[in-house]
Amino acid sequence: MEKSDEKPVHEVCVDDFYIGKFEVTQGQWKAIMGNNPSGFQNCGDNCPVEQVSWNDIQEFIQRLNQRSRGGKYRLPTEAEWEYAARSGGKSEKYSGGNDVDSVAWYSSNSGNKTHFVGTKAPNGLGIYDMSGNVWEWVQDWYDKDYYKNSPRNNPAGPNSGSDRVLRGGCWDNTPRGLRSADRLRTYPDYRISYFGFRLVRTK
Repeated sequence: MEKSDEKPVHEVCVDDFYIGKFEVTQGQWKAIMGNNPSGFQNCGDNCPVEQVSWNDIQEFIQRLNQRSRGGKYRLPTEAEWEYAARSGGKSEKYSGGNDVDSVAWYSSNSGNKTHFVGTKAPNGLGIYDMSGNVWEWVQDWYDKDYYKNSPRNNPAGPNSGSDRVLRGGCWDNTPRGLRSADRLRTYPDYRISYFGFRLVRTK
């Protein structure tokens, strides 16, 4: 069942970008930040970091970019995220196809916890866990009517707002929340064990 903020269905074009094959892990977060905020720490370094806010992630990205040569890391835009989740723009219900159990950790199979990244099937671009495991923060401010006014090329979301967008669903969601089109929004300083992220690198 579609929600009103998923409409109208519209075509967008995005420039080239690199996106993480996996969600950022607890081990990667610790390497940059020196701490681990995750609620599921017994899961290990290869599980996604969670309980991180959009604001926390901006500090992580700033520190990562200070260490990095060349590439510039950031959160994906909502349009970039959905393009990647749909295996390059395909009509897929979930990221990787229409069989939710093969591609996602969610309420019926997760055991109420996160799991190692990359243990479900990848999508058509070789990207893992874009449905399920943890919700993924994206760069954009939220506006329920943005799709009505979105530019065709490289939409970057509204210029301002009170909530940021998350995509992809998590270990506690039913399949409806794992759909490639589903959108979640909340305050950028909110932390919960449902929320993680993956990164984009531009040339």
